[in-house]
Amino acid sequence: MLSARSLFREIHDDDEAFQLFCSIAAKGEDQGGWENGRISALVRDPELAPKIARHGADEDKHGRIFKALLHQRGLEEVPVPDDTDYTMSLERQGIGLSHARLCRAEELTEHDVIAYLAHSRVTEQRAAEQMRLLKRIFGGHPGVGRAIRMISADEDNHLAFCHEELLRLAAAGHGRLIRDLLEHTARAEIRTYRDVSLAVMSRMGRILRWPRPKTAVLTAGIRTAYAYELAAGRLRMVTLAMPERRNALGGPAPLAAEFG
Repeated sequence: MLSARSLFREIHDDDEAFQLFCSIAAKGEDQGGWENGRISALVRDPELAPKIARHGADEDKHGRIFKALLHQRGLEEVPVPDDTDYTMSLERQGIGLSHARLCRAEELTEHDVIAYLAHSRVTEQRAAEQMRLLKRIFGGHPGVGRAIRMISADEDNHLAFCHEELLRLAAAGHGRLIRDLLEHTARAEIRTYRDVSLAVMSRMGRILRWPRPKTAVLTAGIRTAYAYELAAGRLRMVTLAMPERRNALGGPAPLAAEFG
């Protein structure tokens, strides 16, 4: 029987599949760390900048965690195929702030900050949901459980941060811009997630020698999920609600031994 649990366990148990999965995840986290680090340096708001810096530090930590999971099994990172690169695919569509913009030593405008937060609100929704799924599957696993729980908690904090900051800016009169950016970003993200999922699934299928009927079922499932998300599921990505945990990225990061 096909299920998310059986598929992720199959990937985990195969060295080559696990190597590709962690390499893709590590590259995305490294990219997020760099972007947030640059944004924090270009933001003039003295209260917002350290929160963005902590966001970036968390992403850098996640990248190190995925690399540590590889090293524990005697594996190294492998090159990430372009069609499986989620973050760069979004950038190529003009979502978020471009590398070219972040490499310029110019303070970010308020519009830039809102674009960053809208992009983060949508992508962190996806990240938080994925990590909750992995936590249900691997939360008690002796090898990867602690790493998954740590990353999942961070992603929940990142999502709470985005909700709170966007609501603050909406109250300051930017509600229409925020709604438009969230809607545009969500549609692009859903399409990108579908395409990246199909690309990753195709490569995993070859590595794990999945039979054609299994690949066909998974392909249909991804396309069905895309249709649902585009029609109704995107609402979870574009709505804003004050999080239970306020100021989730305020203050210093919790002192805890990093996974290694």
